[in-house]
Amino acid sequence: MQVDGIKVYTMPLLQCPTGLRARLLLADGTAVEGCGFGAPVTRVGEVVFTTAMTGYPESLTDPSYRGQILIETHPMIGNYGVPSRSRLVHGVPLDYESDRVHVEGFIVAELPRPSHYASVASLHAWLAGEGVPGIYRVDTRFLVERIREHGVIMGIISVYPSGEEAPSWRELEKKLRSAKSYDERLFALEVSPSSPIKHAPEARPLARVSVLDCGLKYGILRRLLERRLEVTRYPCNAKADALIENYDGIVIGNGPGNPALLKHQARVAAEAALSGKPVLAICLGAQLLALGLGAETYKLPYGHRGVNKPVAEIGGGKRCMITTHNHGYAVSWESLAGTGLVPWFRQPDDGTLEGFRSKDGMVIATQFHPEAGPGPWDSSWIFDMFVERIRERAG
Repeated sequence: MQVDGIKVYTMPLLQCPTGLRARLLLADGTAVEGCGFGAPVTRVGEVVFTTAMTGYPESLTDPSYRGQILIETHPMIGNYGVPSRSRLVHGVPLDYESDRVHVEGFIVAELPRPSHYASVASLHAWLAGEGVPGIYRVDTRFLVERIREHGVIMGIISVYPSGEEAPSWRELEKKLRSAKSYDERLFALEVSPSSPIKHAPEARPLARVSVLDCGLKYGILRRLLERRLEVTRYPCNAKADALIENYDGIVIGNGPGNPALLKHQARVAAEAALSGKPVLAICLGAQLLALGLGAETYKLPYGHRGVNKPVAEIGGGKRCMITTHNHGYAVSWESLAGTGLVPWFRQPDDGTLEGFRSKDGMVIATQFHPEAGPGPWDSSWIFDMFVERIRERAG
């Protein structure tokens, strides 16, 4: 239908059991109307999609989604509700990747009532409490096709009570055009801790490692603690000396945003790599490490987000694994020359570089997420490799 000269896509005879309606506007002029859930607010963000069929509590609390409006491609989301935060591993929540929801908005096709023994709340109630808007009963296939054709795009989502006047499309367009682009904001500083945080494993520690925390997922923290590593997380603006001195290994963690903006963090990652101590870099951390050593990054058309992404090992054992991904940027293959880094993993679907390491093997980096939160555990052995490198250096 046409509203204010704008073509609006909506389902006929739209009924909204939540008592909320919602509008979504993309920067290319695509306008979608549907039912609302979560909080009745308006948010702007980069619209991206994930192909994961499950794991929405982990995805929504992943700090790497800061500044983004997330589309789930699976047709029914919310089936198993929201789990309790009381399930802990080494004092860290088991079913969450941080202490809050980080997405700017959530887009799903259908929102069923939850039915699961471990559920303590519905997705609708959870997002309402977190102040995050959602839209459902929209054609998510149509939206994903637009992103695959045109690339990721900025958008605005607005949820409002069914009985109230809807925000005008022109008003939403004005807010969207005045907002900063995703690539221009330092989201990593928004999700980083303000001071160091120490975590101890339940058993006697084998070693002590530091983390440059620019939005670390709890999944990475759980994998380190499970391997009896004492972990200290440092703010994203920490100096290299703090990470290197008095530690047996260094982790450069994941996080949101454009890596090219984090120049200080790239220098810190490079100093860690040149310290001689074992280094594990994951996702944004891999990009920062590469940039610090002289490589280049670029933005992917629509990124890799899902728990079913294949990666193939280059050389060595030549393993092929199904892995978890959440990245919109990648490291250029050609730019690795002269950095001291060599390719390690490749994404066979589009050829993206998905991992690299130093020639002596003391520095290992993956663009994918070996902690798999959510996702398959095919690549969890990378944490074992990191521990082995620490033992080799100590021995």
